[in-house]
Amino acid sequence: MSLTVVNGLPAHVLFVHFVIVLVPLSALAVVVGAIWPSAARRMGVVLPLLALVTLVSVPVATQAGEWLEEHVDSNALVRRHAELGDGLLPWAAGLFVLATVVWWTTRRSTSVEAAPGEQNRAAAPRSALVVRVAAVVLSVGVAAGAVVDVYRIGDSGAKAAWHDGFSRTADGERGDNR
Repeated sequence: MSLTVVNGLPAHVLFVHFVIVLVPLSALAVVVGAIWPSAARRMGVVLPLLALVTLVSVPVATQAGEWLEEHVDSNALVRRHAELGDGLLPWAAGLFVLATVVWWTTRRSTSVEAAPGEQNRAAAPRSALVVRVAAVVLSVGVAAGAVVDVYRIGDSGAKAAWHDGFSRTADGERGDNR
């Protein structure tokens, strides 16, 4: 098995499924964690680890796709799909950064709440609220962008793979009446 072919088939076909599942899952987890800190605390370190696996899966799928692009007939649909695919990595990186920030701030807010001292208690809610609001806004924006980008890439890939590759009728275009 290599990063180009798996069991005789192009590896890109397999690897894109990881991306298709992990990006929306990471996006949802980041948004939920940003909105509900208790959910982020329950997810714990799994939140940034999920986003890290997502981040790693994107260049793996992209590399396998570049290999496949060199081994299929080039046309406008394939080129468009490859062009769109190159734009997913920044979204995945954004999800990872935000997942780490959400995890760190919810982890940190627990330790600040437990720390003694009147000054910490008074300053913590204001700064925590600012960070939380920023995290929510950024998380929703990056999550939406990542999911929309995955949809656009997948749609373009399906069009590239399936255009003129199937018949609209059960018997094909022969018109046989069997």
